[in-house]
Amino acid sequence: MNEDKLRAITRRYFFERAGFGVGGAALLNLLEGESRASSAQYLTRPAKAKNIIYLFMAGAPSHMDLFDDKPKLRELDGQICPPELLQGERFAFIEGAPTILGSPYTFDRYGQSGTELSELLPHLAEVVDDIAVVKSMHTGQFNHAPAQIFMNTGHQIVGRPSMGSWLTYGLGSENEDLPGFVVLLSGESDPDGGKSCWGSGFLPTIHQGVEFRSQGAPVLYLENPDGVSAESRRASLDTIGELNAERAKVVGDPEIDTRIASYELAYRMQTSVPELMDISNEPESVHSAYGTEPGQASFANNCLLARRLVERGVRFVQLYHWGWDHHGTSSVDDIATALPALCEQTDRASAALVKDLKERGMLDETLIVWGGEFGRTAMNEGRNNSKFIGRDHHPRAFTMWLAGGGVTPGITVGRTDELGYNIVEDPVDVHDLHATALHLLGVDHERLTYRFQGRDFRLTDVYGKVVSKLVG
Repeated sequence: MNEDKLRAITRRYFFERAGFGVGGAALLNLLEGESRASSAQYLTRPAKAKNIIYLFMAGAPSHMDLFDDKPKLRELDGQICPPELLQGERFAFIEGAPTILGSPYTFDRYGQSGTELSELLPHLAEVVDDIAVVKSMHTGQFNHAPAQIFMNTGHQIVGRPSMGSWLTYGLGSENEDLPGFVVLLSGESDPDGGKSCWGSGFLPTIHQGVEFRSQGAPVLYLENPDGVSAESRRASLDTIGELNAERAKVVGDPEIDTRIASYELAYRMQTSVPELMDISNEPESVHSAYGTEPGQASFANNCLLARRLVERGVRFVQLYHWGWDHHGTSSVDDIATALPALCEQTDRASAALVKDLKERGMLDETLIVWGGEFGRTAMNEGRNNSKFIGRDHHPRAFTMWLAGGGVTPGITVGRTDELGYNIVEDPVDVHDLHATALHLLGVDHERLTYRFQGRDFRLTDVYGKVVSKLVG
């Protein structure tokens, strides 16, 4: 098959060769101005946000114990759940007739906005006037892996590009020495959805998330083997690059361009990454604010690294902190013991990130998103007659918060019923969240598409609307 036929088969080949495709712009590290000009087809307005830091609380935090106070639950605590709430419902673990579970924590209103928060979030209470709380999130998934994949890709089955991949495909990166999409992990384990949560799906693999580690080697397999100098590594990459370029001319496979770009990026990262990951040179005041400990693996360290990454122009930084799956089967996963521990690990650093970006004049251009994959039930799970208190999975209602990047500060969007079970005002689904985030970066979610298997795909699939109340 000749080269002309290959060009007819894939429009991506043409766009990359012509230099107009947004994916090609990222692969070939074109100038920022050229990349922006090629994006005119889906950019809707001057962007308020340039970057996103997504704090993903894997396991699903309990909205009724953190953000959404329900006095009615305390009033009914221990009583058998009304049958109408159980009829036709599917639960992950609840069986029989569960009892209502009131929150053991007190709530108060903070800031000029009067935002409602639990006593478990004292540091977030200090920045409530800078955040927007969404109490009316909902999803169609009630098990962790598909719900996490859905929250990240807009589809519950593996194989779609993640949010970070869409953004680097559409907008590229502002730093040619670092990936445009970086993932930082903390907590007891990796997310249930695995690497599919930050995969590139059918987009060129240059757009997938790159895992950085806050302890040990920052990026696996990045360092040269013993006995290989920087000069010999450079020479070998030049030779491999020439061979790959010749092959690309013959077959027109964009993945060859991805391979070339990946090799070159890895070479540049050998210098840029060690400096980036060394947080020991940060002032003591910064370490005190975040609760960071250089050399340790922690959510706090990752929050500080996220600031350093967006400071250097990385487009999308996603932190995963696993451990919020509080079923109440033991003290390890109950609401009385484990939930406060998780809040201690994350609350201080999350609030410090908001404060730090604001003090540096970066909050206006950095969108922060905080939340999990679904909510928790109003009932005590009581699995195997456990004496510990916990809640099952609940997709109908949960809470997330956003800050910066053009988000309207100090507001609360949406409302749930008196049991925190169903949404009664301003429902916001996962596709709406994605549409709004893209909008804040100046992108029309309906126009940012990629043709695959004869269809134009997008992050929001055929759904999604911008939540106007969130857009400042």
